[in-house]
Amino acid sequence: MKILFLHGWHSKPGGRKPIYLREQGQEVVNPSLCPDSFESALATAQQALENSRPDIVVGSSRGGAVAMNLKNLDVPLVLMCPAWKHWGAAETVGSRTRILHSPNDEIIDFSESVALQRASGLPESALVAVGYEHRLADLESLQALMRACRELTSPPQR
Repeated sequence: MKILFLHGWHSKPGGRKPIYLREQGQEVVNPSLCPDSFESALATAQQALENSRPDIVVGSSRGGAVAMNLKNLDVPLVLMCPAWKHWGAAETVGSRTRILHSPNDEIIDFSESVALQRASGLPESALVAVGYEHRLADLESLQALMRACRELTSPPQR
């Protein structure tokens, strides 16, 4: 599977989450997103989406807000502690979305993901409480990320 991974605000390409995804045998496109301009970060992500044609987009924190604001997004999304209330204009996501968030997140309140899940009309199961802090870099969170990617890109079962 090809994954477009959009990193968080103070992160950079090549972090723990994209490395883990590569270790699981996935192809990961991980562009460098401008930390100083949301519009520049969004333009970079939009170009990466169009050029790489991924099977799924993963956005972490600010990268989640970037993912939510992509145009012509016809692939599933996995949002990790998405900072959607802090950047961009998008207020909902499509039905092929999973949200992973730690109830103990010290940066983005868990209630923001609950609000996104409800505003988007997603089932409660679309919001996965996992991890012990904002980064979601622990093994349980990384395994939940991989599981969400696989579930969202698998053909529907009849």
